Amino acid sequence: QVQLVESGGGLVQPGGSLRLTCVASGSISSTYFMGWYRQAPGNEREFVAAIVNADKEIYHDSVKGRFTISRDNAKNALYLQMNNLKPDDTAVYSCNLRDSKGNSWGQGTQVTVSS
Repeated sequence: QVQLVESGGGLVQPGGSLRLTCVASGSISSTYFMGWYRQAPGNEREFVAAIVNADKEIYHDSVKGRFTISRDNAKNALYLQMNNLKPDDTAVYSCNLRDSKGNSWGQGTQVTVSS
């Protein structure tokens, strides 16, 4: 079983930056997808960014050029650097890991962009 713990959320003004961290622990094997999703109140969960097959980065069009995803395999960590944040980025951000054993989610971290 894999456990994912996110951190780094908070309140930031429009145009500001935040860095989210997701640390994985437990029985992890053959990870082929690590990514971030977000869910705003009243909305469905949506894809934000992911690293696929260890090296391919993919992004939702709304965050391209503003968000950067990265990982540190030695630390079993996934990061999301978010720059030039907008009020529409306000949501609970959750980490997702898919490996040969299944699909795991973290509990999420709140990001609020407001002046």
